[in-house]
Amino acid sequence: MPEINKKRIISNLQKPEEKNWEITLRPKDLSEFIGQKNIKENLKIFLRAAQERNEPIEHVLLYGGPGLGKTTLAHVIAHELGANIRITTGPAIEKAGDLAAILTNLEHGDILFIDEIHRLPRIVEEVLYPAMEEFALDIVIGKGPSARTLRLDLPKFTLIGATTRISLVSSPLRDRFGVVYRLNFYKDEEIEKIIFRSAKILNINIDQDSVRELAKRARKTPRIANRLLRRVRDYSQVKRASLITKEITLEALNLLDIDEWGLDATDRLILETIIKKFNGGPVGLNTLAASISEEIATIENIYEPFLLQQGFIDRTPRGRKATKLAYEYFGYPYDKEEKTPSKLI
Repeated sequence: MPEINKKRIISNLQKPEEKNWEITLRPKDLSEFIGQKNIKENLKIFLRAAQERNEPIEHVLLYGGPGLGKTTLAHVIAHELGANIRITTGPAIEKAGDLAAILTNLEHGDILFIDEIHRLPRIVEEVLYPAMEEFALDIVIGKGPSARTLRLDLPKFTLIGATTRISLVSSPLRDRFGVVYRLNFYKDEEIEKIIFRSAKILNINIDQDSVRELAKRARKTPRIANRLLRRVRDYSQVKRASLITKEITLEALNLLDIDEWGLDATDRLILETIIKKFNGGPVGLNTLAASISEEIATIENIYEPFLLQQGFIDRTPRGRKATKLAYEYFGYPYDKEEKTPSKLI
């Protein structure tokens, strides 16, 4: 049974050892940031207007799948404004006092970036509301009848929140963000540009055909593209190749068991389970998860978005269904009524 976790080569989750790599490859300003054209055009106007008024920008909420550049975009915004950026995560802020310590150490114009903001505890959220709206911090002193509230003024700052689960961000918190941007999957040509840029920074000698093959398998996600580039570089180094060619790239990718659609063994397991065990579906997510011995959240958040986006499965009120494309991928004839591959009869 394939293991579904951060060790998976095409997982869009960040691995601990990749943090320094991502910092090295991170673009510094909007001109270097590849993709997300509409967001960049809106940001240019948004940032310029705030700079001309000489005031901090409104609070920004970024959402989208892991590895699409939410953290990178937060750093780009800070660089464009010439502002300091403080970084934390929702799970790291456990108590209201933790948030108060961070907020009281901010200076005018600073940016506070909270990743996984949907995981903020509710009591912390409530402290954040007046900080975002009125730049004030309400502290309760004492307990019981003698308790009183002390209000501390905060410098004007900008909160940038990032989340992969916009539906889990509470409505009161979401409404306090002046700007909300959704980061989408990248086009293959954008991924190619990202790979070329990363290869240049890492001094990797690679040809156009190899870049195209990597982009096809990168699941339209920059983080995965950069990871595949490093793995192919390792393979070419061991093979003593001075230039990464298409032949070397395909050998490395075959060794990693990643096909031209960007699917690995676990993706294929999910699709074949729907087709073989459940006649193409629909099958409930609970049943599917039990069939492949995996958690529901892992399938829903890690695997399903890409399979849906590529058109391999459909999500219906009755469950998940394999599409015609999924049948064609395995070489099974597609019968809308029978939905049973002839190979299995």
